[in-house]
Amino acid sequence: MDGRILFLPGDGIGPEVLLEARRVLEAVGAIHGHRFEVIEAPIGDSARERFGDPLPEETRALAVEVDAVLVGAVGLAVRPVDGGRVDASRGLLDLRRLLGNHANIRPVAVPDALVDRSPLRAEYVRGVDLVVVRELLGGIYYGRPRGVEDGVAFDTEIYAEEEIRRISVSAFELARTRRKKVTSIDKANVLESSIFWRRIAEEVSRDYPDIEFSSMLVDNCAMQLIRNPRQFDVLLTSNMFGDILSDEAAVLVGSLGMLPSASVGGDIGLYEPVHGAAPDIAGRGTANPIGAILSVAMMLELTFALPEEAGAVRAAVDRVLEDGHGTADLHADGGRAAVSTARMGELIVEALGVAGAAGV
Repeated sequence: MDGRILFLPGDGIGPEVLLEARRVLEAVGAIHGHRFEVIEAPIGDSARERFGDPLPEETRALAVEVDAVLVGAVGLAVRPVDGGRVDASRGLLDLRRLLGNHANIRPVAVPDALVDRSPLRAEYVRGVDLVVVRELLGGIYYGRPRGVEDGVAFDTEIYAEEEIRRISVSAFELARTRRKKVTSIDKANVLESSIFWRRIAEEVSRDYPDIEFSSMLVDNCAMQLIRNPRQFDVLLTSNMFGDILSDEAAVLVGSLGMLPSASVGGDIGLYEPVHGAAPDIAGRGTANPIGAILSVAMMLELTFALPEEAGAVRAAVDRVLEDGHGTADLHADGGRAAVSTARMGELIVEALGVAGAAGV
């Protein structure tokens, strides 16, 4: 199989983790006889500095011509936007809209090797395997009006019925391939948009009698993710709630750097680790590339229909973790026994080679 992939390294640690993801992708291709053409383009703060736009026209044009897009990280800081300057995060939001990817899939599974590295007790996190299905093109991130006027700042949460229906269908269809359970997250005791969300999600659930369905308030969900995370299979969420809850769920695994994501629903899939640019550690060689590497596995499976190759990547990651290796974020001792970003990539490539030689 041949494929064209747009790599958008972006900001902070983005270029570092995407370099390791590329090495793993090339190794998978060499072992299994696939050729992937990788094209790089700018996005985020680095793009704005060079082109005055966090999503330049060159990047827009390439994004709609490839088979898949992989992003490293976008945005170096949270800061006010003034003088008409566009914040870097808009580059990623605009890219999601350009590709039409309304469903963001964020799996959270705790490998056996990391059970004892989680800040939570082992009996809470062992066996955790859940997926956050986050609506990605609506809600408060895209709602209008928004702004600051006369000393008052405002954003608007807006959801159309069709947006809620299509993300609900995505969640239920995914649940059919898993443990057949969907929990819809809202704030229906306060927000009109959440009351509407709950009603539409419940209506969609009637088309899936084989799926166990319930609704849960977001504040309760935040507590339950820590108190009893194994109860969850598929979490159906709005844009903002999914953003927050999936970051919280990273605590179960032990690090935000471990989690991948896929944004699907359009013709071209968008893949990215869930972590941010982390400018405080950029250039130090300590960033965890596993989230980016597992995003490659999701891309192999969902865009290129290569489940064997995706499984090989996941197995290689598991093998490296089982051997006791980890970047600084996975070490409670502050990283004294940690491996570097580059070494983690090398170890995973080596593990892939062992698996390939064994015919796994």
